[in-house]
Amino acid sequence: MPQTANRLTHFTESVIREMTRVANQYDAINLSQGFPDADPPPEVLAAGKRAMEKGPHQYAITWGAPGFREALARKQQHWMGIDLDPDTHVVVTCGSTEAMMTAMMTACNPGDKVVIFSPYYENYGADTILSGAVPIYVPLHPPRFDFDPAELRAAFEQNPKAIVLCNPSNPSGKVFTREELDTIADLAKEFDAFVITDEVYEHIVYAPHRHHYMAALPEMFERTISCSSLSKTYNMTGWRLGYVIGPEAVIAGARKVHDFLTVGAAAPLQEAAVTALDLPLSYYDRLAADYTRKRDTFLGYLDEAGLSYTRPQGAYYVMVDCSEFGVTDDNEFCRWMAKKVGVAAVPGSSFFHEPVNHLIRLHFSRSEQILAETGLRLKKLKSLVSV
Repeated sequence: MPQTANRLTHFTESVIREMTRVANQYDAINLSQGFPDADPPPEVLAAGKRAMEKGPHQYAITWGAPGFREALARKQQHWMGIDLDPDTHVVVTCGSTEAMMTAMMTACNPGDKVVIFSPYYENYGADTILSGAVPIYVPLHPPRFDFDPAELRAAFEQNPKAIVLCNPSNPSGKVFTREELDTIADLAKEFDAFVITDEVYEHIVYAPHRHHYMAALPEMFERTISCSSLSKTYNMTGWRLGYVIGPEAVIAGARKVHDFLTVGAAAPLQEAAVTALDLPLSYYDRLAADYTRKRDTFLGYLDEAGLSYTRPQGAYYVMVDCSEFGVTDDNEFCRWMAKKVGVAAVPGSSFFHEPVNHLIRLHFSRSEQILAETGLRLKKLKSLVSV
């Protein structure tokens, strides 16, 4: 039979989703794949029920139902602090996964270079390769996950077409400071590059840290392609509603890419999700407060278990250092931990371009009861390792 495409040899299937299968195999608590176990807000569920009963059930406008785009533009205009036209600045996608792929294919030609911070969410490397572009990796140095401006400049001196910025960051939980964003923005302007942002955790930020939108920085809207989704903010990862926001010329191209990738996001779910986008500002205050409590609770359990970690500034992940256990193969360690400890994590090596094998990623977007049980199981980790 003919051989499949060479590009497929440069990346694997998702390690994150694989670890969910491992969690299911051993009946372990799944702290690997980062989906919350809470339902969407009740008023959004009620809107979903109405939409399923009354429709619409046929195609929406390819780049997003008008009501959804209008609600999204209102909401993001408030948070981003920039004027947004729902007809020219927005494309609705099937989750932020498609949003990132759409952005990459809109920005890049085959052979173009793309800067990616490492560690990175595993899709970014695959998106770059599938687009025919070439990734340039710049390290975020543990444990603080800061970048070296000189290393970043050296990457830009290779004349990349774009840089991918996940802020707040998955997997590290880093929130980029305004000064760091200014450094990135200045390099993007100097070398005439796009900034493709993944801001899906924009509302999950822990004080005193603040989320700053790259697109809102001076002279950056015209070269920023902002990607996000409703998944994490409204507990609806399965609804697959994402979006791309950008200048009119970019969005005109993104519409074409999106149209031939997926045609469009689910029409009844867009109808229902307008209710989510119109929730009062107090909803986001409660969201941040809830995740702050979960973070502090979970980190307390890690402290009780005697584990070392980097305190997350945003998102709902924590990178745990397992070097004291003599871990040299984090993949095998995560499988062992799921089987023997009953907690499923993601091996850190799946996020790094560099040879990093001593970190694992856990998420804490679970109920208080599940987190408490996780804490009890993790207390046994050291004794089990020494057996």
